[in-house]
Amino acid sequence: MDKEKLLIGVLFGVIAQTMTFFQLQGQLKYEWFKNHYWLVVLMGIPISMLFMFSVKNMILAYGGEMWPSRLIGFSIGAIVFTYFSWSLFGEPLTMKTIICLMLAVSILMVQLIMR
Repeated sequence: MDKEKLLIGVLFGVIAQTMTFFQLQGQLKYEWFKNHYWLVVLMGIPISMLFMFSVKNMILAYGGEMWPSRLIGFSIGAIVFTYFSWSLFGEPLTMKTIICLMLAVSILMVQLIMR
């Protein structure tokens, strides 16, 4: 496994998931997102590029395997979404949310630790 490519893939994945959160949920908290609809829509272009770069690097890190990138991407998305929905919107961390978050972290750890 190429750890440098994996780190780059995860970093770009976190950035893309963060931008996606604001693109989709920003209108619920910030007026700017409501008032600049087409700019928010156009955010999809760099977000897509970040996701593509992330996936490419993770696939290269795992020697061409696609499943690890998908599962790592899913886990990153769940973790990022949980953090921002809790910190910015005050969403409670219910037992159901905590269990789902633990599952996402478990999936991430399996992909990062097991070969």
